[in-house]
Amino acid sequence: MDKIKIGVIGVGYLGMQHARILSYLEEAELKCVADIDINRAMQIGNRHGVKYYKNYEDMLDEIDAGIVATPTSDHFKIAMRLLKEGKPVLVEKPITETIEQAEKLVEEAEKKGAILQVGHLERFNPAVEVIENMISEPRFVEVQRLGSFSARSLDIDVVLDLMIHDLDIILALIKDEVKVIRSSGIHVVSDKIDIANARLEFESGCVATLTASRVHQGKVRKLRIFEPTSYYSIDYIDQEVKVFPLNGSQADIKTVKIKKEEPLKKELQNFCRCIKDGKERKVSGREGLRALKLAYSVLNEVEI
Repeated sequence: MDKIKIGVIGVGYLGMQHARILSYLEEAELKCVADIDINRAMQIGNRHGVKYYKNYEDMLDEIDAGIVATPTSDHFKIAMRLLKEGKPVLVEKPITETIEQAEKLVEEAEKKGAILQVGHLERFNPAVEVIENMISEPRFVEVQRLGSFSARSLDIDVVLDLMIHDLDIILALIKDEVKVIRSSGIHVVSDKIDIANARLEFESGCVATLTASRVHQGKVRKLRIFEPTSYYSIDYIDQEVKVFPLNGSQADIKTVKIKKEEPLKKELQNFCRCIKDGKERKVSGREGLRALKLAYSVLNEVEI
C-alpha cells in the first residue's frame, strides 16, 4: 500500500497537532482537514498545503482513514459515519460522550472489520511503555495529573478530560477487576467537576489513588507504583523513570535510560501500521470503552 491518505476532522489544538505530524510522517499523507470553523480549517489547510472543508462528509471520497479530534459530543456521529464507510478511525479520548455510544461504535467496527483506535496518548509515552515491562506485583499506585485552566474541554468533567488517561493506564498495568470505588470532586471554574480524587480497590488487593485538576498552577503528570521490594516514580512530562529500592539503600536508586519520543507521533505511527500491516493496535475501541466505563463509575460515586 502507498502512503495512507488521512483526513483530520476538527483542527483545534489537538487536531492541529495531528495535522502537523501527519504532514511529515513517512507512512501517511495528510490529505485534507475539516472544521466547522471554516477560517480555522483554511488556516491549517493552507499551512500544510492541503484541501480544507467545513463539512467533513465532503472529504470522505478522498481519504483512506480519519482522525476525529472534535469536541467529545461530536465523536460518535462522525466516527460512526467513518466506520459505516469502512474507513479506519482514530478518535480522540474519551471515545464518546456516553457508554451506549461507545458500545455502538465498537459493535460497528467489529461488524465491518474496521480499525477503531482511541487516542489515549499517554499509553505511547516512552516512560509508560518502559514501566509496563518492569512491574510484576503492584500493591499501591498513586497518580497526580494537574494542569492549569483551559477553556478547551469544559464540555466534560475533569474525570473524562484528564483522569481518564490514568484510568486507562492503570487498567493496562494492573490487569485486574476493580472491586470498590470511592471518589469526590468539586466545581471551581465551570458547572462541571474541575478537581476530582478517586480511590480504586482491586480484587488482588492493589489500591490506586488518583487526583486530577484543571485549575492547578503549572503542570504535574506523575505516577508512582509500589511493589513489595521497590517503588517506581514515573514523570510523564520528562519521560523519566526512577526505581527506588525499599531497603533504604540510596546507592541502589536507578534512573532508567529511555529514548525520548513524541507520544502523538508514536500513536499515529501505530495507527498507520495497523492499517498497513494489520498489526495489533494499542488502545482499541474496546479498551477505550473500558476506560470510559470506569470513568463513569468514578463520576457516579463522586461526593460533592
